[in-house]
Amino acid sequence: MSEKTLYQKLQNIHKKVPYIQKSQQASKYSYAGSSDVLGTIHGLMDEEKLILIPQITNKNTETSQNRKGSTVIFTELMMTMTWVNSDNPDEKLECQWYAQGIDTAGEKGVGKALTYGEKYFLLKFFNVATDDLDPDAFQENVKAQKTPELINDEQKKTLKELFNSMASVTKTPIEKVSKAYLKKVNSDSIEKLQEDTAIGLIELVTNQLNKQTEKAGK
Repeated sequence: MSEKTLYQKLQNIHKKVPYIQKSQQASKYSYAGSSDVLGTIHGLMDEEKLILIPQITNKNTETSQNRKGSTVIFTELMMTMTWVNSDNPDEKLECQWYAQGIDTAGEKGVGKALTYGEKYFLLKFFNVATDDLDPDAFQENVKAQKTPELINDEQKKTLKELFNSMASVTKTPIEKVSKAYLKKVNSDSIEKLQEDTAIGLIELVTNQLNKQTEKAGK
């Protein structure tokens, strides 16, 4: 069995991390902390045998005074984030990245920028959502926003057969039967039904057909 490529491994992590909840609280907002992000993704990186190597390629600092008279140092880092496939170390992927950090003491600006840069690189690289909602509520929102699936061929066939059977049992023209049932779900065509609506309609017609069949047999 051949080893997975670097891109296949990254894709596996992408599939497994659709969401990270914001658990940290600041004065006016909540956010996903570095421990939330790394705790979620680090284990998956180990599973896939991937290493992420950060490298600072350029640096810029600006010094200013805050309202209290303290010195504030703004640090900007230009970075290269390199993914390495441990199963095949020659297979690498380099990504250019930018990070920044603010510090009033002076010695932590680079560290804050590195922490910020690593966290947001992972979030953006894997397209991870960080919603205020809890994970279950977030997933429900995602599902609600998806384009509804339309009726499939098997469901179309089943509904047409049910309409035909109902028309036969009730001695009613099939056009009238199908029109009446489609009206119940606010549709004028089987082709326009959504998948979940079709499932409900199949159940409805089946139940009513069973009752009509029993009635006709008495």
